[in-house]
Amino acid sequence: MKKGKLYLIPVTLGDSEIELVIPPEIIKITSKLKFFIVENIRTTRRFIRKIDKLKDINELTFFELNKYSNPNNFSKYLAPALNGNDIGILSEVGNPAIADPGSEIVKIAHKKNINVVPLVGPSSILLALISSGMNGQKFVFNGYLPIQSDERIKKIKILENRSKREQQTEIFMETPYRNMKLLYDILQTCNKQTSLCIAADITLKNEFIKTKTIFEWKKNIPQINKRPAIFLIYSGQ
Repeated sequence: MKKGKLYLIPVTLGDSEIELVIPPEIIKITSKLKFFIVENIRTTRRFIRKIDKLKDINELTFFELNKYSNPNNFSKYLAPALNGNDIGILSEVGNPAIADPGSEIVKIAHKKNINVVPLVGPSSILLALISSGMNGQKFVFNGYLPIQSDERIKKIKILENRSKREQQTEIFMETPYRNMKLLYDILQTCNKQTSLCIAADITLKNEFIKTKTIFEWKKNIPQINKRPAIFLIYSGQ
């Protein structure tokens, strides 16, 4: 029996018009699927209703994949593909498998010789990078920084020093309600000439993307509390 495919399906980065950020062909592929591996079933149902109002949600099968999921069950999520059915995997925002547990499913799919198909869609990390004016030839995504302030400050210093030494852009993120704490630590820790880009609410109506030196940011600190944001620093030449 021919195996099904695993489609990596992008979703919007927030409550934006789907047609503005998700290509029509991706919407068409998603509408045909009956099996989904998702981070949150309720928000996925809402997303599917947006792209296809006529689709019967009750006919779909969802496998939940998040920090509470048992890794021993991950192989079972791909059983429909082994029986010839295509499966879609979705994150909460943007592309699956980036800062997202979906990468574990993709790894298993490769081991089971299931064809993995990445679909085009918004990535807050890449959109922030290309709009930052920082080095796009050499960059590192560091995920979330430590929660504790002293550990976070230590990590920021490490990233700034590495950026200068390696001439590379350092990218990281934070839970929206801790954005301001992270921002204050960056401003108090980094050299005044280090560049900082703050990219918040990317692709949304109140999108905010600015790159300034630490010295310049201190003159006018933006209010980004509870706004999804990506932070980038560069201290190279």
